[in-house]
Amino acid sequence: MRLEGKVAIVTGAGQTPGETIGNGRATAILFAREGARVLLVDRDADSARETRDRILADGHEAGEWVADVTKNDDCRAMVEACVDRWGRVDVLVNNVGIAGTGDAGPIRLDEDEWRRILDTNLTSMLLTCKHVLPVMRQQGAGSIVNISSMASVLSTPVLAYKVSKAGVNALTQQVAAGNARHGIRCNAVLPGLMNTPMAIDAWAERLGIPREEAVRRRDALVPLGKMGTAWDVAHAVLYLASDEARFVTGALLPVDGGQAVR
Repeated sequence: MRLEGKVAIVTGAGQTPGETIGNGRATAILFAREGARVLLVDRDADSARETRDRILADGHEAGEWVADVTKNDDCRAMVEACVDRWGRVDVLVNNVGIAGTGDAGPIRLDEDEWRRILDTNLTSMLLTCKHVLPVMRQQGAGSIVNISSMASVLSTPVLAYKVSKAGVNALTQQVAAGNARHGIRCNAVLPGLMNTPMAIDAWAERLGIPREEAVRRRDALVPLGKMGTAWDVAHAVLYLASDEARFVTGALLPVDGGQAVR
């Protein structure tokens, strides 16, 4: 019950189809198990409802909300819905993110793809923070956890994705610096190679290889010998969201199996 009595918003709480569980769904389920009431935000109503049904089946409390977090009005409505329902927002988890199929180096990268990736991965987090921060300031407390990526600090051929996640790191630190005096913390989790539907199933389909082969190739790149799972990300988010991390703000926490240090 590390989040007992807390109210949390998790964006991207649904997931793309696949054999494993995604970061948003795992985080939402773990939060509910730890005592939080969770607003499950996703642009896919059916996927958010699937997450809600799993939480309700465990005997916990959650509600779903359909929103496109790249839109300012949707972000405002999302926060208002949470406050109307439960009276507060203690935790915001910014989990929405994409890796575009058209992402590439600066010569081949399509301009529209650049804008789409930055809007989805970075602008969305600005907009959610824009509307949740006044609520948290009034409360005098709050925790924001942004999902970044190790790609933000490592070499990668996908320019737009890297730049968007590097922007998430900078946004995290600026929000942390500007809101500490209000009792609000802001941190980021940087996942490395993870066995999630977006990372594996979509990648395998794009390359035209079996899922098992995609897993084998990526496992071989991890110093600990195997990719992480969404639960590894979820437990890191839980720590940063909880009062155990009450003296931690502006942190960029790698969850990468040793990828960065190698």
